[in-house]
Amino acid sequence: MGGYVEPGGSWRPFWLVAGALGFFLVLDLVLPGGDVPALYWVVAIVAVLGVVAVGCLSGRRVWTVRLDDDGLSVGRETVPLRDIDAEHLRAVDSGVDAGAPVLGGGWSLPKGRTGLPLRLTDGRTVLVPTREPAALHEALVGRVSDTTGGSPGSQGTLGR
Repeated sequence: MGGYVEPGGSWRPFWLVAGALGFFLVLDLVLPGGDVPALYWVVAIVAVLGVVAVGCLSGRRVWTVRLDDDGLSVGRETVPLRDIDAEHLRAVDSGVDAGAPVLGGGWSLPKGRTGLPLRLTDGRTVLVPTREPAALHEALVGRVSDTTGGSPGSQGTLGR
């Protein structure tokens, strides 16, 4: 069975900044007047693109949502499919459970993401940060329906 992958970030900011720096470099070379020394350009390009590349790469590593045979993972955190409450999953497809921890870490949902509430069989609820909650919900329902055994835990959604 195929998996579901939602990249946590893109390289678009890197290429936009690279393009802007290239544009300013061409302007510096073409226009008359005080030229910026080549060493400054090299340091600026390497430093700025390095910082932007680290940001893009970390966003991809930390916030990528992946659903496969091992379970649902966000970054380094993985929830086995057998630990997902299938009945609750079929009942809800979007929304936010206030106070629920974000899967993958962090205090709040990343910008541009919606939290898909996911109740676990031990009664806890976690939020899955996703840009496409309907597509993730559909993929989860297809995978979880046959793997869940037993009933949900007796705890509330916030562990109380």
